[in-house]
Amino acid sequence: MQPWDGIEEFIATAETESFSRAATRLGVSTSHISREVARLEDRLSVRLLYRTTRRVSLTDAGRLFLERCRRLVEEREEMFAAVSEQDGAARGHLRLTCSIAYGERFIVPLVNRFLADHPQMSISIDLTNRVVDLVGEGFDLAVRIGASLGDSRLIAVRLAQRERYLCAAPAYLAAHGVPAGLDDLARHACLLGTAEFWQFQAGGRLVEFKPRGSWRCNSGFAVLDAARQGLGLCQLPDFYVEPDLASGALVSLLEPHRPPAEGIWAVYPHRRHLSPKVARLVDYLKTHVGQG
Repeated sequence: MQPWDGIEEFIATAETESFSRAATRLGVSTSHISREVARLEDRLSVRLLYRTTRRVSLTDAGRLFLERCRRLVEEREEMFAAVSEQDGAARGHLRLTCSIAYGERFIVPLVNRFLADHPQMSISIDLTNRVVDLVGEGFDLAVRIGASLGDSRLIAVRLAQRERYLCAAPAYLAAHGVPAGLDDLARHACLLGTAEFWQFQAGGRLVEFKPRGSWRCNSGFAVLDAARQGLGLCQLPDFYVEPDLASGALVSLLEPHRPPAEGIWAVYPHRRHLSPKVARLVDYLKTHVGQG
């Protein structure tokens, strides 16, 4: 048995709280993960994990050992990267996550153009609207919109910003009137998406309005289509509605109350040595996000 045997398996299991999820992360079988962690415990003569049929959790010794293991693995990877990436070339595999609609529309096409110039790289892209645990799930980079970090293990770099618009079709406004202020919104049909509240500015502060209506869908493009058909008001980010605002298919409403712009961020785990593959892609996104 080699000194490093079981370390990666233990870290993956501790961070995912599951032998099967650890196996998926590392691309091995569940039995391999379970066997290697058990062997590691035997070598240490201490139990690192509590096991139940539903999940695994750390013992006190396991928590201490996990902290030390993370530091060792990080220092090992930084050492390898410092030697193998002396030329600064972007190479190796990168795991990226982003929200579905924004990722499909903007981030994936940019990443594809980036990869064309960096043939030594490969990539896995996970488009999801959930907030991914970058460290726990082994991701190198995320593109996130608006949300604060709340995690000292992460670093955020601002890429651009986006606006949100309250909109409706001219036909809807002709039939139901144009809202003159925030108080008028309660009498209008609202097209409901994933946001529980719509945000606005009033009196120099951020205010929230809980929209109500008989139409709901968790797709921004579906909300956009319903607004075009004159079914009600919607609040959507700029990349959905700007073409329709320019053509007159939609009308922007309550402009003085438009909410503050949301930041678009590149987020990655904190490392003393940032690998060229991440640094180069972040620099590329900083240059190109918001230009398309």
